[in-house]
Order: sequence, then structure tokens, then C-alpha cells
Amino acid sequence: MKLIRYGEFGKEKTGVIINDKRYDTSAFGEDYNEQFFETDGLSRLSDFIKNNKPTEISNNIRLGSPIGRPSKLVCIGLNYIDHARETNAAPPPEPVIFLKSTTAIVGPNDDIMIPKDSVKTDWEVELAVVIGKKASYVDESEAMDYVAGYVLHNDVSEREFQLERSGTWDKGKGCDTFAPIGPFMATPDEIADPHNLHLWLKLNGKTMQDGNTSNFIFNIPHLIAYTSKFMTLLPGDIISTGTPAGVGLGMKPNLYLKPGDVIELGIDGLGSATQKLIPYAKN
Repeated sequence: MKLIRYGEFGKEKTGVIINDKRYDTSAFGEDYNEQFFETDGLSRLSDFIKNNKPTEISNNIRLGSPIGRPSKLVCIGLNYIDHARETNAAPPPEPVIFLKSTTAIVGPNDDIMIPKDSVKTDWEVELAVVIGKKASYVDESEAMDYVAGYVLHNDVSEREFQLERSGTWDKGKGCDTFAPIGPFMATPDEIADPHNLHLWLKLNGKTMQDGNTSNFIFNIPHLIAYTSKFMTLLPGDIISTGTPAGVGLGMKPNLYLKPGDVIELGIDGLGSATQKLIPYAKN
């Protein structure tokens, strides 16, 4: 199954994609959030679709994040050797964990707003994993049982805020619009092997990132088990698994985003997204 949420920002309705067509499931009566996943929502939604005739909706309607705001968006840093090398960082002996603000979450094709006073906004295409049930001290051998699905994520980053202002990475990761997610969440049966997915990103039509999840330093079961030792993962939570080489920080000279730039990105089986960069504007 492929889950979508669509419509006006903050007022999204639920839907699904079937045979490349979008259908409304708002009559199901639940958002795709913690409660949905916690109460076997995927099975109940599947039964609902079988027993009802969802209405087809236009492909031109805005898509939001396919997951309602989760309790947390956990990110893994430096999880590809080539990315660690390009940023002059040693491959980590354990996963690098940081949190991304859930207020950063937007739809897959929404604009990315460059923060006030930012001069080093960067891109990162990533595979993200959606947690399907409460996870605490999970055994690695059972970790994949906790996966509800997979989504495309652009871990947008402000490198000065992240690396030059002291303190945690989080400051450069959680700015408004810095977490475009989607276009859809694919359930595990839709993805043959999450550890062999091509992922790519283009800036103004030029390929910047061209990688494969087979190059993870730490695989998905390890990331789930490891993260669950330090925090309880709730249904609907997201773990973003890191980015391959090709970010602006790793280029010589560095290359950062400016208003008017257009990013396109995608992952095999998880669709693609397009985001335009806009200057800071107060809400």
C-alpha cells in the first residue's frame, strides 16, 4: 500500500495510491498518525479500501507529508562512508544520532525557505523508515518487524548553524521547511530490498547525489535497535538513515542553496519530489 496525505497545509486529508492513481480515504476517519499505526491501522485501512469504493482525486492536488506529525524525527549522520570522507569526518564507530524538529516537516513539493541570515543551506537525499509499533530495547534480529514503511526525505541542513555555532547539530537541521517528506509512504511489501535502493538528487538539473543504500555503514535493523536503546520510538516516528556523497558541504569550493534554485530528488520505489528555494519570510 502507498499512503498519501493531500490538500491544504495543516488540513490534509488521507488517501492512497493504487495503480498510480490517487484515491481519497478521508471517510476512513483517521489521520495517518501515532494512533493509526498503534491500532493496526494499515490492516484496517486495507479492509476499508476492499469494502468501499474510494473516490479518485486529481494528481494536481498538493501532497503533504504522508505521515501526520510524528512524536519525533530521528536522523542518522555520516551513515555512508563516501559522505563521511567528503566532509572530512571519520566513519563513526557507532551511529550518530540527532533530532530534527517536527515543525520542519512539509510536503514533498513544498518550497524550502532559506532561514534568516543563512548563507550555507544544503541538501541531503535520504531513505527514511516509519516505525509501526512502540519500540524500546529492540533486538536487532526482530527490528524489521517494527517497520511500517519507507519514505523519501530531504534532510535540508544549514551548515553554519550545524557546525560553526557550537552545541548540537540540531540547530542547523530543524528550521522551518527543512524536512520535506514524501510523496508517499510505501509499506514494506512494496519495497523488495530497502538495502539496495538507488537514491539521487539534482540541483537545477545537474546531478549532485547518486548513491545506493547498499553503502550504509549501519543497516536499518541496527539503526532501529540502536536508537531504541536511547529513546522509546512510538508508532509513526521516523528514522532518516543518512545521505550519500554529493552534498554542497563536500564540494570544493562549497556550494550552497540560494533563492530560485530547484531541487529534484528520488528513491527507487518511493517516487520523486521537487522543491524550490525561497528567501526567508516571516510567517
